[in-house]
Amino acid sequence: MATVLAAGTLPWRRRRGRLQVALVHRPRYDDWSWAKGKLDRGETFPAAATRETLEEAGLRVRLGHPLPTTTYTVAGNGHPTAKEVRYWAAEVVGGDGELVHEVDEVAWLETDAATARLTYAHDRAQIEALVAAETRGRLSTWPLALVRHAKACPRSSWTAEDALRPLDDRGRDQAAGLVPLLDAYGITRLVTSPSARARDTLAPFARHGGARLRLKPGLSEEGHEQDPARAGRHLQRLLERGAPAALCSHGTVLPALVAQLRERLDPDLEGAARRGPEDLLTGDLAKGETVLAHLIGTGDDARVVAVERYDPRDPV
Repeated sequence: MATVLAAGTLPWRRRRGRLQVALVHRPRYDDWSWAKGKLDRGETFPAAATRETLEEAGLRVRLGHPLPTTTYTVAGNGHPTAKEVRYWAAEVVGGDGELVHEVDEVAWLETDAATARLTYAHDRAQIEALVAAETRGRLSTWPLALVRHAKACPRSSWTAEDALRPLDDRGRDQAAGLVPLLDAYGITRLVTSPSARARDTLAPFARHGGARLRLKPGLSEEGHEQDPARAGRHLQRLLERGAPAALCSHGTVLPALVAQLRERLDPDLEGAARRGPEDLLTGDLAKGETVLAHLIGTGDDARVVAVERYDPRDPV
């Protein structure tokens, strides 16, 4: 039985010190649920989650804490079909509230009222996890993405300086695919190795959002070989700043940076997808792969409270 893949969010806000979440009402089914929808071909779960939230609820959101995945059976063309929906807590950053034909009302409710209004029992695990994160002070997070540069032309066929070696066709596709992924998390600060293959991995996203690419020689293979501590200092500065950021480097450099983040694992850390958090936070990244850490606090107090991982080889 084929599985329908979908993604959604629990948009949240605070009003007069009280946590509220947004539910949507679909007149076709006369139900109250979370904004969600099916993935388009080649689309990642995070990109689908933010797109569907905008399309259904008219809300622009920045993804935060990953929430439990729901799997259930729906009737499709007269036959039962499995449906898998992945969710995120999502902070509202804009939107005009314009609704599409599938939704006729968006209701902002405090969490107890929202739980009571939900039509389906399988939608309650997400709000329970969101409330638990809020209770532990783990709901308001900021993202830090570690990206291995996309696929480049082989060293064996490149005769010029290695730092100038460009992305190949597959690598350019991977770089383009990073745009909606990083955009879903509201990434604003971009730090990269100056090598062409790393710089050009983040360049499409920089153009998309008008962000500046900050080139750091300490993140290059050559710079890391000369002074292995420099890359860690660049990461530390991002931790001190606490702004949504992406750092792009090389397969020889990233393991040390991932290890640096592992030292900041929070005891309550939760892993998205099907692997444990320790498995997700490892340095063996494929070309174009992203490890995304959700953090609370800054500087020495920064702690990783959730981890996600996106491999461009995944068939989604």
